This record gives sequence, C-alpha cells and structure tokens, in this order.
Amino acid sequence: MSGLRFRNVDAEATDDVGTWPYEALVAAIDRGLVPDWRPVFAQMRLAPWGTVARRVERYLSYRDPDGVSTLFALAIEHARKQAQRADRAEVAARVRAAVERTGKTKAEFAAAVGTSASRLSTYLNGKVTPSAALLVRIERTADSCESASHISYCITAQ
Repeated sequence: MSGLRFRNVDAEATDDVGTWPYEALVAAIDRGLVPDWRPVFAQMRLAPWGTVARRVERYLSYRDPDGVSTLFALAIEHARKQAQRADRAEVAARVRAAVERTGKTKAEFAAAVGTSASRLSTYLNGKVTPSAALLVRIERTADSCESASHISYCITAQ
C-alpha cells in the first residue's frame, strides 16, 4: 500500500476490500495509487457484478471522467467479459458431458432434447448458450439415459 488512509469511515486500507464502505472506495479511487487499486481490481475480477464492482460503477456514473475513471470502467468491463467467457465455457462443458454420458450420437441426443443437431453443435462449442430450461432438459435427458430405471425413456425419446 502507498499509505492510503481513510477519514471518517470505520475501515482501514489493509482491510478486505469487500468490507470497505462506499466512501472508502471513493477515497481509494480519488486519492489512491496503483498499489491501492490492486485489491479493488482483484475483488472486481472475483465478483464482476458484486458489491464492490457495483459501488465503483455507481461512483463512476457521476465522477468527472478522466484516466482513472476510464481505467476502473475498463477493469469492470474486462472482468465481466472474462466471467461471461468462463460461464459460456462451463455451460458448453456441461452440455458435452451430458451428450457423452448417454452414448448417443449428437443427432440422436439433439432429437431427444427437442433441438437440431446444428443447434446442439453451437451449444457444444460454446458459440451459443442454451436457455436455462433447455440446459435442464439436456441434463435431465442425460441423467435419464444413464439411469437403468429410465432406459426406456432414453430410447423412446429419440
């Protein structure tokens, strides 16, 4: 830390950023230096839509634009894009795992969940994310095919 001190708030610069009150974040942005910002950026990467990111975003909405505000805005944007990429990759992995569990061809599995093989392909490679309802149906179908007690459902769902 650069020696950043908060005034009139019940927090220390060494405290967890997630516990800082709004005024402490404002002080860090306005009076801090790069070492003071690092824990703020780290928290925003950890939770891009969390309290810290939202508070910084709120402050930036009325703060006079300058290089610092641009830097913080870009950090939030980057953290959110990274999180979205990770989420999309996780969903694609879940869809791939579901298809693999069934032992069906991709075309058979697509028909079983009520979509086309080409659309399933976009889910498998992460280009498109299925709706929450379709993801549940994909996983439910895979689970049904995996379970011996529901094997007839899996076979007839084609």
